[in-house]
Amino acid sequence: MQNTENTVVERELELQLVLSPERSIPVPARLAYRTDDPYAVHITFHVGSEYPVNWTFARELLVEGVFRPCGHGDVRIWPTKVDDRNVVLMALSSPDGDALLEAPSAQVSAWLERTLRAVPPGTESEQLGIDEGLAELLATTPVADDLWLRDPWPSDESQDGEA
Repeated sequence: MQNTENTVVERELELQLVLSPERSIPVPARLAYRTDDPYAVHITFHVGSEYPVNWTFARELLVEGVFRPCGHGDVRIWPTKVDDRNVVLMALSSPDGDALLEAPSAQVSAWLERTLRAVPPGTESEQLGIDEGLAELLATTPVADDLWLRDPWPSDESQDGEA
């Protein structure tokens, strides 16, 4: 059943932008998940520039990345320990550059739990209403059937009595 209300699950947190093995800087960020975009997670980084930096990628990628290394290309995520803290590392690549971000595992996991309660894995397509939309599109109506069955060519017989 399609969810007519859009639910947003957000969390503000501080990430660390890793500049080198010895140096990182704090980056305020917002994690956002919307039930009207059920396959994606959105991360907004406030990096001190005029505009925030937005990244969107598969929720499934972040869920898996909390437990084991995953992803390739633009987004790679893996769990590790830094100074006895459990963290999730996100390596992001774009034409504008690359970034390695460190997020606290407990905060990311707690937020992901909330998204999974909002839309359990495997039910994402229900949020989009794809099944209902296809059913409506493919439904046959008597009018359509009548048009389909009607002879498209007029009869040779004259209707006005002429021979």
